[in-house]
Amino acid sequence: MTRHKQLDSHPTSKSPWVINTRELGRRPGTMRTYQRTIPAPEGLGLEVIGIPVGAPIDLELRLESASEGVFVSGTAHAEIVGECSRCLEPIADEITVRLGELFAYPDTATVATTEEDEVSRVVDDLIDTEQMVRDVVVLELPLVPLCQEDCRGLCPECGERWADLAPEHSHETIDARWAALRGRTTSSTDPEADAEERR
Repeated sequence: MTRHKQLDSHPTSKSPWVINTRELGRRPGTMRTYQRTIPAPEGLGLEVIGIPVGAPIDLELRLESASEGVFVSGTAHAEIVGECSRCLEPIADEITVRLGELFAYPDTATVATTEEDEVSRVVDDLIDTEQMVRDVVVLELPLVPLCQEDCRGLCPECGERWADLAPEHSHETIDARWAALRGRTTSSTDPEADAEERR
């Protein structure tokens, strides 16, 4: 399956998402760990739920040198906000995702046998972890977020949340074909009104 195209094929070392692998070297098995807190970029989520722009994303990463590139693993943790897809109540929660992806060296068989958007690349000893985190977070977010699993949503008549309404809450629905008859039935219980109608 083709992965999302990388945000920038030439990452800049000024980005907090970018890690310089030069000190890691290319000897297979060499490992380094990194901890970073990065403000969330725009569009990190789905239409109804996601990580707010600027919210902190805590990254704990391990970079390990391999023959074909640098394998990046670890976790990303952040707050997510959205709204319940049934009752529209605001939702606030946390998400922790597991990361694992190979960033291929430019002169390897992996690069030679794959399309540009099929595998992440090491560019000038730099790797950009943003797209990796973005891909995993979006896949982990619920497509139908709920404030609680048994949420009943909204009353179709008054639009109020069922959770806020009394158990006996209901709306009387009258078929238009019986509306006139209902009026006559109501009046028949009022003798004075019937007498007035007969005059």
